Amino acid sequence: MTDDKAARTAPVYTGPRWFFPSALIHELDPDASRSRRRPRRTARDWVVDFACFLLAVLIGLLGAETLQNSDLPRALSAADQMLGALSCAALWLRRRWPFALAAAMVPVSFVSETSGGVAVIALFTLAVHRPFRYVAWVAGAQLALVPLYFWWRPDPDLPYAAVVVLFVVLTVAVVGWGMFVRSKRQLMLSLRDRARRAEREARLRAEQAQRLAREAIAREMHDVLAHRLTLLSVHAGALEFRPDAPRDEVARAAGVIRESAHEALQDLREIIGVLRTGDSEDAGRPQPTLAALDTLVAESRQAGMKVTLDQRVTDAASVPASVGRTAYRIAQEGLTNARKHAPGTEVTVSVAGGPGEDLTVTVHNPAPEGEVPPVPGAGQGLIGLTERATLAGGTLKHGPTPDGGFEVQACLPWR
Repeated sequence: MTDDKAARTAPVYTGPRWFFPSALIHELDPDASRSRRRPRRTARDWVVDFACFLLAVLIGLLGAETLQNSDLPRALSAADQMLGALSCAALWLRRRWPFALAAAMVPVSFVSETSGGVAVIALFTLAVHRPFRYVAWVAGAQLALVPLYFWWRPDPDLPYAAVVVLFVVLTVAVVGWGMFVRSKRQLMLSLRDRARRAEREARLRAEQAQRLAREAIAREMHDVLAHRLTLLSVHAGALEFRPDAPRDEVARAAGVIRESAHEALQDLREIIGVLRTGDSEDAGRPQPTLAALDTLVAESRQAGMKVTLDQRVTDAASVPASVGRTAYRIAQEGLTNARKHAPGTEVTVSVAGGPGEDLTVTVHNPAPEGEVPPVPGAGQGLIGLTERATLAGGTLKHGPTPDGGFEVQACLPWR
């Protein structure tokens, strides 16, 4: 699987970008994730950042008013307000450096009352964008400094214990809220990953189905071409060993050779076309069924074989297409094997059955007379027939018979 194909099939975020955080869109969009650039703020980010800035400024102004009513020296009050203003300005960097800002606000908020709002917002941002271990360190430091801060600067309106508990609850609530937002984003990312895995598995299943179909086409190619090529071999051998044959027999043999070669090329062209387009084996020319069995036997007789067809099928027109194709291929492969391994013998093809019964296909040939030269072959045809019969829900048996011949018998369900 190439990277370009994976990139084309990967789910890309296509929703309204202005409504979602830029960090989430950056994770959902694979193109943005592969690039090293920092995500740009969306319209929602600008609104949220401006609202956080205004909230921090408002809390800073309330803190500045509290400083004016206290007996703190003017220089310290001015320094406090300066730190608060700088903290509010640094709030615009909270998305880029959330941990650095939250860690820096721990000591700053301890000495500057006007920076309290920035410290809370920075802690929330850290909980949203970073794992819990970072949040635990910063939140733990803030909680540890809360009692010391209000001992140093007691609140004139609330008792010490109440204000400490209040700020501890506020810190825990801010951390919990930020972790909840982070968990929702992580859930969305996990659903995205599951969708990608499901799409990848579906693509693999489709490729596997295509591969199985092509393997079936390869078996089909073996069955068809083996039959055609054996016809060519028989007639070419006849012309070679009988050069003095009458002209009409030579012409007839040449015609059979030409027709068989044409059919073989046609079948090969269709099979290669299917392999190129990735279609199933049913594409192109209709596959031969049980009705074409007479034509098959006639072709074999023209090739010089002695073939007897015993067809006892009730309502042959209602034979299922898949069963008919399987029966035809079994008969074709049986005739091919008989032509190669038992030339000159009389082959019997028997087909019997009816609706609701099993369709039986038998190809039998007696022992050949004399010694037959070995014919190259790997037995793939019979293996393919066994697989084909099994896929059709039936069985196939083959082997030598007591009279020294060979028999192929298949039993196919006809429901």
